[in-house]
Amino acid sequence: MMLAVVLAACGLAVIPGPTAPAAPGICPPACDTIPDSAWMVSTAIPLYPVYRWPGLAGLAVTATAPRFAFEEACASPPVVADPRDYAVAARATVPNPPGEWQLQAQVVHWRGPTSQGGPTAAQTLEVAKTRLRSCQLTAPSVSPSIITDGPDRVAAVISVGGQRVMHQYLLAHPDSSSVVELALWASVPPRVPWSPVADAQVFDAMAAPLCQAYVGSCR
Repeated sequence: MMLAVVLAACGLAVIPGPTAPAAPGICPPACDTIPDSAWMVSTAIPLYPVYRWPGLAGLAVTATAPRFAFEEACASPPVVADPRDYAVAARATVPNPPGEWQLQAQVVHWRGPTSQGGPTAAQTLEVAKTRLRSCQLTAPSVSPSIITDGPDRVAAVISVGGQRVMHQYLLAHPDSSSVVELALWASVPPRVPWSPVADAQVFDAMAAPLCQAYVGSCR
């Protein structure tokens, strides 16, 4: 306690350790974990009738440096002063054997008032869109096709060197200072053909839990 007082008086910050994984229940705007209630329901994830995706909250682990799936495929360089580095984030993955669809989902949340965190969430999405569009500059063999491009969302199908296909969804939710990711990918040809789902339906499922999870954040 005395050490904390001395550090505060000197203007020094104590760097916190990794955040805890998903916690039950709901959170106020200053929540320091990703609550179970923030995750989309697994039945709304594409290909659920085949893969019976498990509940994402039960798989979630802390993501201390959250990055989106397409960034690895596109060999995207680091973002200078990336705001994701000081966000609270958790990641859920479902690995499957080669040829099957793999899944990654993330919830990234900025603590504090939404007057600050909301614009940060929106800007994080805009930066991600720019990096997605410039993917072929950093990875010439990777070809993204943007399917949905809205002010708070983007969906793309990405061909990775003709060897892998990825479906990437990103949603910014300024009202809860959050960004949600869903990505699914498989080697080509996948054992299970992609079953089209309306992007709006997927995005609605990604957004629906957030106002309930971050009580008092949404208008």
